[in-house]
Amino acid sequence: MPLSDMLEDFSEAPARAATGLTDVMLEEEKLQAFEKGYQAGWDDSTKAQQQSAAHLSEDFARNIRDLSFTYQEACTAVIGAMEPLVREIVTSVLPDLAHETLAVRVAELLQHEVAAHGALPVTIVTAPGHGAALEAILPNDATLPLDIREDSTLADGQVQLRLGDAVERDIDLTGVLAGIGTAVEGFFQQAEQTVKERA
Repeated sequence: MPLSDMLEDFSEAPARAATGLTDVMLEEEKLQAFEKGYQAGWDDSTKAQQQSAAHLSEDFARNIRDLSFTYQEACTAVIGAMEPLVREIVTSVLPDLAHETLAVRVAELLQHEVAAHGALPVTIVTAPGHGAALEAILPNDATLPLDIREDSTLADGQVQLRLGDAVERDIDLTGVLAGIGTAVEGFFQQAEQTVKERA
């Protein structure tokens, strides 16, 4: 038996029906491969976009946390630095300033009340030790009867101004200073509480 009988002969053209079927099958395979590749690319793109969005969200959240922490640190540092200064102003500077300006405040109030009510007899009652300072600053006017008295029941910074029997005004710088001290104390307590809650 010759060798040519054992081998397949490719010299003849395949049948037309078989070629058409093979071309269709080949096109279907190509189309399926394209669709699979397209779907795989689309899935990879969607997954990459989701990962990118998740990464951006995590970065954004971390940046917000860092900013919040930095803001809290800054607030704590500023309040901590301010507290001794403000307390010193309230406990030392303001009382001295109030004591030094008390006579000026009384003179201004007296001038306002005399302008409003006329030249009535004036009685000024002050804490012990303040009478001389008031006498030095108040006008020495013969048309305005002025009586300055010291009363041990009044504290430093407290003055009562009476015009005749009708008008009485009180100046209480001690009460004002106490109110300022209470407000400052409340502010720093609230700030400390806020920092603890946000920590």
